[in-house]
Amino acid sequence: MRIYSGIIISLLLWSCSNKQIATNNDTSLLSYVNPFMGTDGPGNTYPGAQFPFGAVQLSPDHGLSGWDRISGYSYPDTIISGFSHMHLSGTGAGDLYDLLFMPINNRSSRTIKENGNRPFSVFSHSEEGASPGYYWVMLQDFGIKAEMTATTRGGVQRYHFPADAGKAVILDLGYALNWDGPTDTYIKIIDNNTLIGYRLSSGWAADQRVYFKAEFSIPFNTYQLFEEDNEVQSEAHAKHTKIKLNFDSNQEEVIEIKVSLASSNLEGAKANFASELANKSFAEIKVEAEQAWMNELSKISIESNDEELKKTFYTTLYQTMLNPRVFSDVNGYYKAPNGKTEHADNFTRYELFSLWDTFRAAHPLYTIMHPNRVQDMVKSFMAHYHESGLLPVWSLEGNETNMMIGYHSVPVIVDAYFKGLLNDLNAEDLYTACKASAMQDAHRIDEYKAKGFVTADEKHENWSVSLTLEYAYDDWCIAQLAKDLDKQEDYQYFMKRSDNWANHYDDESSFLRTIEADGTFIKHFIPKEYTHDYCESNAWQYFWFVPHNIQGLINKLGSSERFEEKLDSMFSYYPQPDDKLPIFSTGIIGQYAHGNEPSHHVGYLYNFIGKPWKTQAIVRQIAESQYSATPDGHCGNEDCGQMSAWFVYSALGFYPVNPADGNYVIGSPLMNKATIRLENGKQFVVKAENLSKDNIYIQEAILNGKTLKKSYIRHQDIINGGELIFLMGSEPNIDLWTDTNAYPPSDELKD
Repeated sequence: MRIYSGIIISLLLWSCSNKQIATNNDTSLLSYVNPFMGTDGPGNTYPGAQFPFGAVQLSPDHGLSGWDRISGYSYPDTIISGFSHMHLSGTGAGDLYDLLFMPINNRSSRTIKENGNRPFSVFSHSEEGASPGYYWVMLQDFGIKAEMTATTRGGVQRYHFPADAGKAVILDLGYALNWDGPTDTYIKIIDNNTLIGYRLSSGWAADQRVYFKAEFSIPFNTYQLFEEDNEVQSEAHAKHTKIKLNFDSNQEEVIEIKVSLASSNLEGAKANFASELANKSFAEIKVEAEQAWMNELSKISIESNDEELKKTFYTTLYQTMLNPRVFSDVNGYYKAPNGKTEHADNFTRYELFSLWDTFRAAHPLYTIMHPNRVQDMVKSFMAHYHESGLLPVWSLEGNETNMMIGYHSVPVIVDAYFKGLLNDLNAEDLYTACKASAMQDAHRIDEYKAKGFVTADEKHENWSVSLTLEYAYDDWCIAQLAKDLDKQEDYQYFMKRSDNWANHYDDESSFLRTIEADGTFIKHFIPKEYTHDYCESNAWQYFWFVPHNIQGLINKLGSSERFEEKLDSMFSYYPQPDDKLPIFSTGIIGQYAHGNEPSHHVGYLYNFIGKPWKTQAIVRQIAESQYSATPDGHCGNEDCGQMSAWFVYSALGFYPVNPADGNYVIGSPLMNKATIRLENGKQFVVKAENLSKDNIYIQEAILNGKTLKKSYIRHQDIINGGELIFLMGSEPNIDLWTDTNAYPPSDELKD
């Protein structure tokens, strides 16, 4: 368990005393964001420069492989081997790191075997900094200050060279890290200011294509161009190519390098350059990036006496907007999963959908903050479907990686559909795509369809119980869409499948238990053990994944009292010192593991039994103990915005337990006031009156001037604009929302 004692104390020590509440204004928002959050420990984030939802993540690379450096950067490390243009945010997959640039001079010639004998420099965090759209560091070995900024499809480097000989910049297309490796690379010199080329590679995503155009603000005088270890002239084409560009001046000098990327072809990279980078300086582009981030961050303004809380809120809000990423070039072309170059007609193609993670809270958050982007994201899903025959599972760089489980494009589509965001899409086409993913035979869906559950096998990570549960939830989502489209037969069919989770319920153990091939429950069963039958979890953590039918789960246990006892145990039954915990079991509170997504909704389930005060207590504990705007401020993989989206929602005071039903279950607000500025021009304001470090319990809630008689709000309540007021106190109001009519909606188990 990671315990951030100083962080917990700082988060708790805010009060509503006589101090004037600090209110952020738009010009101060960037200072509240710490891009280093999650770069230490299991967060696996990067600190580099990126535009909101941008295709380029221009960030430092240590050049060293390993789990702690899966994003290219780990806060405890002390060297930099260059700056590459593409990185994954908070995943457990080591891929990308494309187009590595490194400035050098004669002050150092050190290399090490661990980074492939590439030049490197030591650096210190005291001479390093980052803010949204900007990163800088001093390369101490060379005395070179390096700065980074970005556009949507491009990156700009600015190198401050001291007066010294040997001034050069290296572009290394053969550089690879972790799972990534080049398959074909190409560099062509156009003139003494311009390069074009590409890097084709294979890694987690099998067929990656990055085409580029690079332009230098100062002409290079000479160069050395290599195919493998052979020096060539004008152009290089091999699995490994690189170029060293020499600048003869020994004087102090600033060199800017503008690089545009595209997955489509060289023409796409050139078009991106002309649209976003041409005739603009580093300073101008940096201002554009900062303004874009201020526009996005200012969609939510908060008031609080706690400066650390505000930093955590805006940093997590920032990290929800690093993914998904713009993928089509400015003319609409992109590399598709069918291996072809396709065109996005009248929409922006997005890519990098970590759906097993982000369907839970990140995508529902986008429906509030970025409804126009949501339309294009779903259109991107549909493009993927038409190009490959299925909706994406975990897509990266125009590839299906099939990482993780479920067909979780479905809840994203269904959620957006019922929120009215897909009115310009063909509903029949949407349904056909959802059904295609559910009716395929791969990923053991054939067995699931035939038996109503997935059985154990000997394969590593068979995840049988988790597969059944995730499929059952997605089936419930499809059923809702079928019902709305008056497809009654399909509605009944998928509703029946949505109850398949119950086939795993074992009365003897009161858990969802593994089923053997002969239909009997597995003999050896210890719920806290991490086995291959539960996806990155154990039986405790996956027991609660029935978000569409919490009442059915209560019924299986026999009573609300038994459900409450089991929830209490979830948060109090801690692992023993000799228990073997896997790398993803982090953020531990009892058996609850906040560092991994299957646990994320569990703290809110007390609302379903009329005990919302218990939700308020545990959600506050999670928020205050598992997050801070510091390098070690994430308790687990940030996972492309999901970990951050949990905090954003919970800080506001509610969370989407069922990510596709349009309801937000109430927790405990962290801020005195939050104002959400919606794209429709309206505002939704959340106030917490009498809030303090002790006053964490809701005494009463008032929505638009009327007492809120339910322990949840609807999406439409937010979108219509209005005001939600929480009256806070130090003692639980055990009479609040105890009537069954106050519970969040939940289907009962079908007979």
